[in-house]
Amino acid sequence: MGRKPGLSVRLKLTLSYAGFVMVAGALLLAAVGLFLLYYQRLGFETMPVVMSPPGRVLIRGFAPSAIAVLIFLLVFGLAGGWVLAGRMLAPLTRVTDATRLAADGSLAHRIRLPGRKDEFRELADAFDTMLEQLESHVTAQQRFAANASHELRTPLAVTRTLLEVARKDPGRDAGELVDRLHAVNTRAIDLTEALLVLSRAGRRSFARETVDLSLTAEEAAETLLPLAEERGVTIETSGEPAPTLGSPALLQQLTTNLVHNAIVHNLPGAGTVWATTSVRPGGVVLTVENTGTALTPRLVSTLVEPFRRGTDRIRTGDAGVGLGLAIVHSITQAHDGTLTLTPRDGGGLHVTVRLPICVARRPR
Repeated sequence: MGRKPGLSVRLKLTLSYAGFVMVAGALLLAAVGLFLLYYQRLGFETMPVVMSPPGRVLIRGFAPSAIAVLIFLLVFGLAGGWVLAGRMLAPLTRVTDATRLAADGSLAHRIRLPGRKDEFRELADAFDTMLEQLESHVTAQQRFAANASHELRTPLAVTRTLLEVARKDPGRDAGELVDRLHAVNTRAIDLTEALLVLSRAGRRSFARETVDLSLTAEEAAETLLPLAEERGVTIETSGEPAPTLGSPALLQQLTTNLVHNAIVHNLPGAGTVWATTSVRPGGVVLTVENTGTALTPRLVSTLVEPFRRGTDRIRTGDAGVGLGLAIVHSITQAHDGTLTLTPRDGGGLHVTVRLPICVARRPR
């Protein structure tokens, strides 16, 4: 239901300015009139001006001038107030125009209000920052939706192709067809589950409990030990207890993804993965690093984006769906932490997750 039309802010400010000028002028004229009457009544002989007319005559002579002055003040207050209000509200008009453009879907527009820093400048700068972040998020969501559609469409297209081939060739080995369909279906399920985990972490809809990252690192290493042995990769875990507050399931997923990523993208037959935990001032740190091929800083900076993989990485059955580090990044943000990826000297990746520390309460 729309609001009823009313006075604009500019008109309200104009009337306020004019009203203030009128009140101030009326008080000033009243003070002058009382001043004249008072000194006429006293009849001081020492005054440089002799007040000879009676009070009524004085008032009649003073009233037309006072009325003229009030009319002038009214016109001056309205005109000056209208101009001043317009100048004062001009930045707000630019903000309103930018808001309408954003509502129409144009997020590239920026106000960039010039001048010194005041309340309007702070509002405009905050609005520009919001537009920039919103544009970045929308762009990321559009890219994510496009990539997710492509990734989900791939197994469906492969399944349709396999079924068409089987229909055209009834004598084809059914066992081979079932195995290939099973592999494609498994990948589609893994991708769907990864998307659900990513969505859940982004909403922050989870209960928070005390979680020790050192225990999650040990559990991830134990769970992925068969995969590491199959690839000839050694896993080493060390460090001190690192308690934080968050979702046990999501933090376990975070650690598992990091260790899994370090195993899969490693040197075949002679690789190593190091998972360490430590306590730093104000937070706990989980570090996972691995040997591997040399990575450039530019490539590493893109690895947290959904469905991004290193150009030299081989996509195998255990290589995941391209959401491992994206999920890690989302879980880290949901727990008010920071994720840092840097190329490791000699090849490989160095990943650092910093989360707020959970201080145990002392019993009373």
